[in-house]
Formats: sequence, C-alpha cells, structure tokens
Amino acid sequence: MTGHLIVSDEDATRVIKLRRPEKKNAFTQDMYRGMSDAIDTAQNNPDIRCIIVTGGSGVFTAGNDLEDFLKESTSDADTPRGASNAVKLLYSLAHNVKPIIAAVDGVAIGIGTTMLFHCDYVLASTTATFSTPFINLGLVPEGASSLLMPRTMGHQRAFAMLVMGRKFSADEAREAGFVNVVVAPGHTEAEARKVAREICHLPAEAVAITRKLLRLPPEDMTRRIDQEGHLFGERLRSKEAVTAFKAFFERKKG
Repeated sequence: MTGHLIVSDEDATRVIKLRRPEKKNAFTQDMYRGMSDAIDTAQNNPDIRCIIVTGGSGVFTAGNDLEDFLKESTSDADTPRGASNAVKLLYSLAHNVKPIIAAVDGVAIGIGTTMLFHCDYVLASTTATFSTPFINLGLVPEGASSLLMPRTMGHQRAFAMLVMGRKFSADEAREAGFVNVVVAPGHTEAEARKVAREICHLPAEAVAITRKLLRLPPEDMTRRIDQEGHLFGERLRSKEAVTAFKAFFERKKG
C-alpha cells in the first residue's frame, strides 16, 4: 500500500484517504492501484458495508499528476490507455456493489470530479470546487463522465463543465444534483461517517438490490470508459495536447 493512500476499516466501513498534500493529493500510479485494490477487496467482504473516499481537510484531489500526462504524451510507446492504472480504478468503481460516500473538502479536479458520479452520496464543504478541465489540455472526458454527467445534471450543465471547462462551486454542484449536502470546511469526513453509520444500519441485501436498480449496468459504464479511453489516448499525443502541456509547465516554471 502506498504511503500516499491510507486504507482503514472502522466498524463496517472502509475509509480510503488520499494523502499527498504537497501535490494537492494528485494521483500517482501507485495511488490508482492502491485505491482500486481497496475497492476490489471490499466487494466480497460481508464485514464491509460501506466505503468512504476522502482527501482529508482542505483538499480532495487535483486529479491526475500532469507530469504523468506529459510523459505519456511525449512517449514513443504505444501503450493503450485501457491498460493504465487510472482505467483500472474506473473499472473498479463501475463494478463496485458497495455504497460509496465521497467527502470533498477543497478542490476536486479531473478524475476528482468524474469519480463522484460513481459514488452514491457526496458531501462537500462550502469551499469545495469541481472542475474537469480536460478541454483546456486538448483532451476529452474520462471515467464514463460523458455518459453519467448528462444523466445526472442534464445536457446543458454537462456541456458547461465538460466542453467549456466551467468550474462549479459546492452550491452549484448541489443544485446540479451530484452533491447531496454542503457542510462547513473540515467537517466533511465526520459527516460522511455519520452517513455511513446510517447506511450500515439498513438491511444489507435490500440496500444492495435497490442500489443496483438505481444504477446503470456496469457493462454500460465500462463500454463508455473504453470508448473515452481510446479517444483520450489519441488526444494525449495530439498537437493540441502536447502544446497545452508544455505551455502549462512553462507557466509553472515562471
């Protein structure tokens, strides 16, 4: 298990905490693998009734580490994106059968936002912000977000976020339907644990069946993940994307 990810089982809940504060919890390859394993190993464990994903106080995640994207965009290796650790995590989320609660305090960028559409209950702090700036990097959506976002938010809001790169505040996210409740900064994780306890006290089989009825079939989501992943891989090597990444790192140096 990576040092940038803490996985603990408390009562009937598995808590997955992102812990890379110096990089705003940006995902490394090890973090993707660790989170995927934490979700997968909970599936057939009857003692785990619920999963919480949190970044702790002040930040959820800045998404994929952009240095990894730059390496991939300039690499000669023709590795399909479907084989990446990020896609492995997305598959784990699509096939997951346990209720997932997200506790978002601070920024949720890229996969930090798209993963929320695989969650069942989302708490956000008043300072939380949500964005999927793929378009600004010459990229396309991932995580089946092009399927799940319009279903949850409607086409117009999904267009604003995915095509125009608009950032949503916590209140706007709640109005859009992908955040359940907004709480004070520093309280998202504690409130998520209360929600988990509430879910864990409900009849487990009835929860599992009802959750399954509410969600799209996993194969619908993985089909879209694969489609997006193929296009994402193509776009990573596009002139638009390479130029955007280089410009981003030049600004960072300045």
